[in-house]
Amino acid sequence: MRIELKTLSKENGDEVAKHLVMAGILLESDPELAHEHALAASQRAGRVAVVREALAVTAYQTGDFALALREARTYRRISGKDDQLPLMVDSERGLGRPDRALELGRSVDAAKLEPAVRAALAIAMSGARLDLGQTERALAELEIPQLDPDRAFSYSPDLFAAYATVLEDLGRTDDAAVWYARAERAENALDDAAADFEIVDIIDTIDHDLARDVEDEERRAAAAAEAERLAAEDAAFEAEIAAAEAAQAAERGEAVPADESDAAAPTVHSSDEVDDADDAADDAPASGMALAVEAEADEVAAADEAAAEAVAAEASVDDEALRADAAVYDPEDELAELLEDDDTDTDESGEAAGGPVREG
Repeated sequence: MRIELKTLSKENGDEVAKHLVMAGILLESDPELAHEHALAASQRAGRVAVVREALAVTAYQTGDFALALREARTYRRISGKDDQLPLMVDSERGLGRPDRALELGRSVDAAKLEPAVRAALAIAMSGARLDLGQTERALAELEIPQLDPDRAFSYSPDLFAAYATVLEDLGRTDDAAVWYARAERAENALDDAAADFEIVDIIDTIDHDLARDVEDEERRAAAAAEAERLAAEDAAFEAEIAAAEAAQAAERGEAVPADESDAAAPTVHSSDEVDDADDAADDAPASGMALAVEAEADEVAAADEAAAEAVAAEASVDDEALRADAAVYDPEDELAELLEDDDTDTDESGEAAGGPVREG
């Protein structure tokens, strides 16, 4: 079934699988609802053999023998299998055509059928014989290798019970009682969970496939989300670099080319805009390149600070020299030097520096 559903799209295949599972679960307890699920599946996947098979089985369970026969024939044509031949034979009986039922049943070599299918076909053929009043031949239809009283299979209770019924119709009540008892023992010997296990196994298999598909989808979604996250990080990283380069260009008094700048990078380099660019770079998420740019900026700032400290130290040295000169300067010494210069001038000119010399 899984292989057949693989021909559908993933979404459609999942929905069809769910309808088929529900049809199998409800087949015995609520055949009408099971048939609704089979119809829903057929509307989605009418060319899938297993879907037509499910529709045939549920139609048979609801007593719609014409639909069951048509869908079983379609299933047989698509799949090339004869495993629903007993249902087709019994549907012909349900339509009141036992002769056609017998003809259909004889159209295949029963020995080549699976044991369970052969047992079901024998029961259907025996019923057609009973419809025609052919009781002895009805009993002969049931005498097949699968009618083994020492071994019990899933088909054994029904086969034993059918044989007992024909024996009873023939008046062989004692023999009929023996086979009724064997049918009961076979049914008791079989684990009731065996039939359920077949359905549960199908459900588990389909659920496993669905879970695997969901897991694959989650992995694809996670991969897409990771790709988006990485793309966002790359965009943020590029924005960091652009902002940092713009800030450095602004500090150097250079203009940022229009084709290399973005909305985050300033184009007019005033001091406020440079500060804003620096703030933007600081607020951006840290990355390896951003940290390198920040470290370089710190080194430049440290170098500028060291240069300023050197200039300040040089100015301090000049101040100290001036103070030292002021400490050794004496105004009286300078006045004495001036007076000495004036006496020298008087001796040479015959006049005092301030006017004529008074006599005695």
